[in-house]
Amino acid sequence: MTWQATVEQTVTGLGYDLVEIDRSAGGLLRITIDMPYVAGAPEQSVTVEDCETVTRQLQFLLEVEQVDYRRLEVGSPGIDRPLRNEADFARFVGSTIDVTLRQPIGATGTEVAANRKKFRGTLEATAEAGQWQIVWSDAPAPKPGARVSKKRAPVPMQAMQFTLDEIREARLAPIVDFKGRKLSAPATAAPDDSNPSTT
Repeated sequence: MTWQATVEQTVTGLGYDLVEIDRSAGGLLRITIDMPYVAGAPEQSVTVEDCETVTRQLQFLLEVEQVDYRRLEVGSPGIDRPLRNEADFARFVGSTIDVTLRQPIGATGTEVAANRKKFRGTLEATAEAGQWQIVWSDAPAPKPGARVSKKRAPVPMQAMQFTLDEIREARLAPIVDFKGRKLSAPATAAPDDSNPSTT
């Protein structure tokens, strides 16, 4: 078992979801965790105490696994949270996401450029298992404060279906509404500058 798999096993064993492992060239090891999603239950946020709990466990684990790092940082996902699996996509149906495809869609006879790989739109579920859909409009959004006529024609919408195998990356779109609900800052445990590795 790789040390990454052991990290995931440890995080899930503590009752959290592992969102991402990011290891930088400068020796920073960043572990992103989230609370498990339960359909119908209220969303829970990761606290600083949660991050500290995971940090303490991972410090011991990484020493045992002899993982070389300079600093460990455990935090919660930000507003651009990655979507990795079916459960993530089911959780964020209705949210605006950014999708990057592995290959261009190669669409002909549509307004979508044939070499386009990146899309931003609303995530929707489809009737077919394993298929998802993103809906968007390439029409420019009205300027803030501009009056929009009620007689204005509806904005043309486009849709694209995809499977998880067809995407290279998917993330929640980092959109902040300063007039609506305030988004809480991601929790992060205090950085650990020590290197417990024996290598």
